Amino acid sequence: MERRTFIRSTATAGAAATFGFPYVSRAAGTMTLRFAHFAALDHPANIAAKQFADRVEARTQGAIKVTIFPNNQLGDPPQQAAQIREGAIDIGLPTQGQLDKYEKAFAAVVLPFAFRNRPEAFRVLDAALADWLSPLAANQGFITLRNWDYGFRNITNTVRPINTPDDVKGLKLRTPPEIQIASSMEALGAIVTPISFAELYLALSQHVVDGEENPIAVIYFNKYYEVQKYLALTRHIYNNMILTVSALTWKKLTPAQQKIMHEEGRSAGDLMRNMMGDQEEQQITKLATLGMQTTRPDITPFRARMGPAIAKIANYAGQANVDKFQSILKKTLSA
Repeated sequence: MERRTFIRSTATAGAAATFGFPYVSRAAGTMTLRFAHFAALDHPANIAAKQFADRVEARTQGAIKVTIFPNNQLGDPPQQAAQIREGAIDIGLPTQGQLDKYEKAFAAVVLPFAFRNRPEAFRVLDAALADWLSPLAANQGFITLRNWDYGFRNITNTVRPINTPDDVKGLKLRTPPEIQIASSMEALGAIVTPISFAELYLALSQHVVDGEENPIAVIYFNKYYEVQKYLALTRHIYNNMILTVSALTWKKLTPAQQKIMHEEGRSAGDLMRNMMGDQEEQQITKLATLGMQTTRPDITPFRARMGPAIAKIANYAGQANVDKFQSILKKTLSA
């Protein structure tokens, strides 16, 4: 608990010190970039970030150095996204849920139960990012280089195992402040409570909420098994982190440096995708040995209740954006 408190206080101080002040140092011809994200130190995202930083520095012969700030050290996920836009953070890993505050189209690609597996999600979201979302993000100050991975979200709680949608009804669940995720849980009858990611472990330990929903790697690396008893593999929403550079920082790079960032972003993203896929079943097994009771419910009845959630998402993101995403989904998976 003391470790998490220290991280939160460090994050608050770091965010207050940096927000609004673009940071690109040029000492002896070098550029030092801040790369912030919200994953734990041993999470594949941080391992991929380190590979990205090392290879960018090597390939630019030290002209670009990347300093990594993991685990919410420079603020929680929404704060990080805001700082990327302002140039106070140079590089980050926002999910669609952070970027949709600036460009609503990102909200449309987080429909519940849109994908059956990771390869489907990669194909569709890579196509959407390249052909549709990246130019929109650039207009808002975000240069999106590559979809990384974050995983399918699953529900944990301390009250009961979840086998049917009715088992979710009445549970007080934390979700991030994202309408796509919150509305999906509400459609199942949950009482949704937004809590900062940095404060979630403490909230679970103090029973402020009954449970939460997150990808398996987040549940595992953040040790939610210490404060949660039941895990349901609902896989209700797929999230990916998006390697994103501040447009203000991007303008300071040469074309050759931009090319290197693109290439190493793809390579690091592939590393993370492979690690996430390879480790997930192992982590589910480890969570069971650590005391979590796991269920694998039939998702068909869960999906059948998503009508109200999809309607709320369309109202927020715009029906035209939802229609466009569903068109990309159909075209990509039928190709």
